[in-house]
Amino acid sequence: MSAMVHLNRKLILEDAQRASDGAGGYVETWTQLGTLWASIQAGTGSEKSEDFVTVSRVPLKIIVRGAPVGSPRRPKPDQRFIEGGRVFRILSVTEKDAGGRYLTCQAREEVAS
Repeated sequence: MSAMVHLNRKLILEDAQRASDGAGGYVETWTQLGTLWASIQAGTGSEKSEDFVTVSRVPLKIIVRGAPVGSPRRPKPDQRFIEGGRVFRILSVTEKDAGGRYLTCQAREEVAS
C-alpha cells in the first residue's frame, strides 16, 4: 500500500502563450489553466551569480492528483505553478504510482536577489 499524500497547498497552473509584438519578436503572457491541490517537497538548493545578480535555485518535487494525458488539468514541462508571489517552473512530470492517481512534477523555484 502506498503512503498517504497530503495535498495541502493550493497552486495555480499556468501555461505560456506567445503573441507577436509587431516588431518581429513576441510577447509572452501566462494563462491560468486551473487550481490544483499539491504537496511540495524541497530538495537541496544552490546559489549562483549570473549577470550582476545572485540566483538561488531549489529543486522541488510537487505532487498533484493524476489526470489523463491531454487533459488541461495535467501539468506539462515549461508550464508553471503559482502560489501567492512564488513561481515554480515545471521541468518534468511522471506518474507517482502505477495507477496514475498522483503525478510528480520536478520543478524549480528561482528567486533573483
